[in-house]
Amino acid sequence: MEVFDVVRTALAIRSYQDKPIPQEIVVKIVEAGRLTGSSMNRQPWHFVVVQNLDMLRKLGEAAQSGPYIADAHLAIVVAVERTRFSVSDASRAIQSMVLTAWSEGVGSNWVGFIPMPEINALLGIPTELDVLAIIPFGYPARPVGKGKKQRKSISEVAYRERFGTPFP
Repeated sequence: MEVFDVVRTALAIRSYQDKPIPQEIVVKIVEAGRLTGSSMNRQPWHFVVVQNLDMLRKLGEAAQSGPYIADAHLAIVVAVERTRFSVSDASRAIQSMVLTAWSEGVGSNWVGFIPMPEINALLGIPTELDVLAIIPFGYPARPVGKGKKQRKSISEVAYRERFGTPFP
């Protein structure tokens, strides 16, 4: 898929098929996060790749906003160092992983936000790191209407040269 088509069609997926994700796609998703640019190249992220179905169930129980993690075949827990730009840097890495997955037909959704100390404890993540997010991945359980998004018009969110001046 072309990059713009991936961005244009990606949707939040919260229901997954009972179908494993091939390891080469898992590696590609993680590599997309690892290769993302970061402020001063600090790369303040750590990725815990979870594929064990029992642990996915435990993550789904622990994450109040994401019980559907239990139905995924992959989750990537993103922990960050406490630096000035770590949240924005790791958010960029998450978006790279989400879009890479979508280009392979794998859906996902962001679950949680700092702090999630119960996830630190569950996965043995050191307390000096903050768990920013849990990203479950899986093949969508239902066909999804790619590109059928409800978004504000471009004139409502983009301006030319000065706020309020219509774009384009």
